[in-house]
Amino acid sequence: MIETLLASDTARLFFGVGMVLAIATLIATLLRWRVAKGQPHAVIDNLVARINAWWVMVLVIGLAFLFGKAGVIFLFLLISFHALREFLTLAYTRRGDHLAMASCFFVVLPVQYLLIWIEWYGMYSIFVPVYAFLLLPIIAALGADTKRFLERSAKVQWGLMVSVYCISHVPALVTLEVPGYEDRNLLLIAFLVIVVQGSDVLQYVWGKLLGKRKVAPELSPSKTWEGLIGGVASATLVGAALYWITPFNPWQAGLVAFAICLMGFFGGLVMSAIKRDRGVKDWGHMIEGHGGMLDRLDSVVFAAPVFFHITRYGWSV
Repeated sequence: MIETLLASDTARLFFGVGMVLAIATLIATLLRWRVAKGQPHAVIDNLVARINAWWVMVLVIGLAFLFGKAGVIFLFLLISFHALREFLTLAYTRRGDHLAMASCFFVVLPVQYLLIWIEWYGMYSIFVPVYAFLLLPIIAALGADTKRFLERSAKVQWGLMVSVYCISHVPALVTLEVPGYEDRNLLLIAFLVIVVQGSDVLQYVWGKLLGKRKVAPELSPSKTWEGLIGGVASATLVGAALYWITPFNPWQAGLVAFAICLMGFFGGLVMSAIKRDRGVKDWGHMIEGHGGMLDRLDSVVFAAPVFFHITRYGWSV
């Protein structure tokens, strides 16, 4: 019964997402034909690249879902690896940091995901912010290079926090025990991703339609108050409408969606501030039309831990 329900809800959800992407693809094709006349067009070409990237991302997530807990944990381990590589590539480091950075990739990252796999909440919730944060400066100090030591240590720690600790809370959702919601935790991941990423898209759309007043022009010139309000409000309604894939009722789903949309927005601002500090527009070029892995996940980074703990302390046993 539960497996049938899971298959039904998951199928309905992915069918709905597929329909939205199919409509977006059709609109982009019409724009390319009617507006661009088949010629290169910067805005339309970017739109097409983004839609194509979304098709790939949805297919990858769908494939991970087919393998259940193992597939999701492995997928986000790879995502964390690439995100950490992007972050540390832009950070100022020296030879004395190499062993600490290697420890991040080949010790801390796999151990964090192993702890999630064995569902040891008491340890994976503190492993990075306590033990890794203490260990990494010790390793760096053994390199005997004191030049800008505090800055270098903080950047490695911050990269680990953003790219591994925060992102790992997405697959950690499958470990929660929610009464009456057994074997459906993968749909919590779908809810998080759809609402937060949907908020990003809707903020962009509302901003293009009505945007005039900039929220933080020095950090992210494209973000406007009109886009923020319209996008968050729209994504909150989307979250409320998706209550059927969560353990929440409609108004609870709406409130949770509102909270993670706000965290996603602030996460985007923080990550934009880091990029501006490093003098770059994008974290990388891994995803066509989207930039790097962190460009696509900047909002999820801040929303995931908040969503995890709201669900754990509000609905889990």
